Amino acid sequence: MTTDLAEGWQFRFDDGLTSETATALPDGEWQVVALPHTWNRLGEYRIGRTAATDNRQGTGWYRLRLDGARLPPGRRHVIEFDAVGNLADLWVNGRHVGCHAGAFSRFRFDLTDVLDLSAPNILLLRADNSKPEPGSATQHIIPLDGDFFIHGGIYRPARLLHVAPSHIALDDHGGPGVYATPMIENGLGKLAVRVKLSGAIDGQSLVAILRDATGRTVSEVTTPLIEQQDEAALTLDVAAPRRWNGRADPYLYRLETRLSDIATTLDSVTVPVGFREFRVDPNTGFYLNGKSLPLHGVSRHQDYLGKGWALATADHERDMALIAEMGANTVRFAHYQHAQDWFDLADRYGMIVWAELPFVNRPSNDGSTGAPELVANAKAQMVELIRQNYNHPSVVTWGIGNEVDLDMVTGRAPQSADARPLLRELHALSKAEDPSRPTVIADCCEATHEGVAPAGERPHQPVLTGLADLMGYNRYFGWYYRGIADLGPHLDRLHARYPGIPISVSEYGAGGALSQHVEDGAAHKIAHASRMHPEEFQSWYHEQSWPQLRDRPYLWANWIWNMFDFSSKIRQEGDATDINDKGLVTYDRKVKKDAFFYYKARWSAEPVVHINSRRWTTRTEPLTRIKVYSNAPSVTVTLNGQPLGTIACAERICEIRDVRLVPGANRVTARATFGGKDVTDAVDWILAP
Repeated sequence: MTTDLAEGWQFRFDDGLTSETATALPDGEWQVVALPHTWNRLGEYRIGRTAATDNRQGTGWYRLRLDGARLPPGRRHVIEFDAVGNLADLWVNGRHVGCHAGAFSRFRFDLTDVLDLSAPNILLLRADNSKPEPGSATQHIIPLDGDFFIHGGIYRPARLLHVAPSHIALDDHGGPGVYATPMIENGLGKLAVRVKLSGAIDGQSLVAILRDATGRTVSEVTTPLIEQQDEAALTLDVAAPRRWNGRADPYLYRLETRLSDIATTLDSVTVPVGFREFRVDPNTGFYLNGKSLPLHGVSRHQDYLGKGWALATADHERDMALIAEMGANTVRFAHYQHAQDWFDLADRYGMIVWAELPFVNRPSNDGSTGAPELVANAKAQMVELIRQNYNHPSVVTWGIGNEVDLDMVTGRAPQSADARPLLRELHALSKAEDPSRPTVIADCCEATHEGVAPAGERPHQPVLTGLADLMGYNRYFGWYYRGIADLGPHLDRLHARYPGIPISVSEYGAGGALSQHVEDGAAHKIAHASRMHPEEFQSWYHEQSWPQLRDRPYLWANWIWNMFDFSSKIRQEGDATDINDKGLVTYDRKVKKDAFFYYKARWSAEPVVHINSRRWTTRTEPLTRIKVYSNAPSVTVTLNGQPLGTIACAERICEIRDVRLVPGANRVTARATFGGKDVTDAVDWILAP
């Protein structure tokens, strides 16, 4: 039984309030809001900020009146927040009931003993997203930094849970209290289930029921409980389980676990179950259910233009549908724990998931390996990530850090700010929490300088490879450094250096501005921090990068950075402000950039015919090239109704050079035949006089 807490909240951003003054503040001094809510809006497709930007960092207060007389009697009342950015403190009727540090994970507080069940109650939540600098309330909360903005507020849903005195535990780091481990042995399935309990008494029992996708019971087991038993273990046998098989067949079972007495069900929790086996080979890559599955996909940040982090279920569904449309089969959940909706969608779509802890850039602000408080916070967030998402079959690896060597390598942090001690602790903690999944690290910089900088000028490079089971390398050859043709040889050297460690490319990408264009992306000399990020360069960059990655089967996965443009207060580049424009789709999800269709033609079985440079609508030079992305063998192209010929599509790229436009309006069409059906695209360009 739950009470949704979406409506009725009051909000005020005010660093000067205390819990006492906020409680007493008149209603007219508050703004009425609904959840999910954030006060931050960041990122504009223009040069310079306007009133549309709200990048305030500090304290936001939320107040809610809750009628205790409407709550069900005889229950324990537990409030559940899916996430609050970044530091949350809760008071009920003036009493402080709890604090949670970390912007991305679910947390709960038991309010039973502080609620008045016969009168109105005042709930007061303080959300603090202050910059984590020395002396601030957030100084020991990871992440300390990163190329993304920490949005403040109750930006995911909240609710009250009403449970019987005997119930499946709700105090297990935000986890469901039910943890199911599917196994397959000689074609037979076994489901090992651990259940954490609260308030169990003699005469109660625990029933575990596994149902298939149609709701049919396929296995059931019951075990009796004894007084104050706090954990139970059950095993269910499943004959010939249907496997969760990625995009090909993301088949899900549901496990319902009931706590019952003689007369009734007291509590029930349902979790997803997917029977699957996977392994990662350092030479031949990723295997799912015994078969090789080359992984190609994207990373995703959780923000959206005009909404910040306050996303609705429909926003998550749209994002996943776009990723699936492109033909991806894996998603890296960068750089933090994403919403439960997002994990559920990954299960249902069959995406292979890298789930990640928000340990980014450096372990401290004071040059140390991390204060005890920060280490404790990182470990707490690691446990929350694993327990809250343990049951999702889509998750195959736990990320324990991203570019934690970056600040040391770039000189922004001293050599004493070594992240490796904390990485070792996080690896050990992850393995203790979940021995069934490997750990992974994303590295920024190892060996990227080799062969370029003289030995005496090379930055200090702490080697991270080998601190986790798997490795990811964020590599931007041709964007931040060196030439794009160096990418493949660089990876070959790393593979030779670490032959026993599975490696991947966890990030690669380039910026793309919709309003900026050049005739030849290959000829454009990019300056990554500049105001010129032509869309054609982004397309060319991916055309050059992907074949190098595809042709190296030892890479267990490759992830584009990024699926969507996203907010970052350090970015003043391209035609945008506070936006990292490396996305294949715009921040508002309205425009798929040309590079999106390059990958759709590469990865998807859906017919693709896409004419590039379509947004370069006004031309000044009569000679141009026409480039089409298509997964057809060839396309037929016309200009103003006149045929230009049938063009072969090599590597999914179909190109005609030196096409002469006429003054005024020009219409270009491209057509290809798929299974007897024509697919056509058209663009209109104007040659200015």
